[in-house]
Amino acid sequence: MGGVPRRDRYGREVGETWESLIERQIREATEDGRFDDLPHQGARLPLEDDSAAGEWALAHRMLRNAGAAPPWIESDKEVRALQARRDELLGRAGRVSSVAWRRARADFADLLDQLDSAIARVNAEAPTDRQHRRPVDRAGELSRFDALGPDRR
Repeated sequence: MGGVPRRDRYGREVGETWESLIERQIREATEDGRFDDLPHQGARLPLEDDSAAGEWALAHRMLRNAGAAPPWIESDKEVRALQARRDELLGRAGRVSSVAWRRARADFADLLDQLDSAIARVNAEAPTDRQHRRPVDRAGELSRFDALGPDRR
């Protein structure tokens, strides 16, 4: 550690202070350009809003930084993927031939079962009922699918 002249607000030297080890390492790193390639340089750091997490904010941040999520969020991702698959099958239902219709309807019914199980898992794992999802209306979904069938065209 070496002494560094200290100056008052008028630029007059008023005495020596001792530069701490940390201050010296930061100064040397700055002089060497070791901070030049940091992300967000010259811009504000992005703030992560964890206000809704309350006392769980730290735990959620640690999981997010580790690339993980609470089990109910992972289950909800599965629900959304299955819903997208359901919508895809509904979109293709109008183009299914009468020969392949029974198989397509059975696949759609199986998907509805998977979706309903995934929704039940979310509802069991979610910390509050605000994250719950409605169960699948199996009869309604099958009616939607059947309305697009080859005998309805």
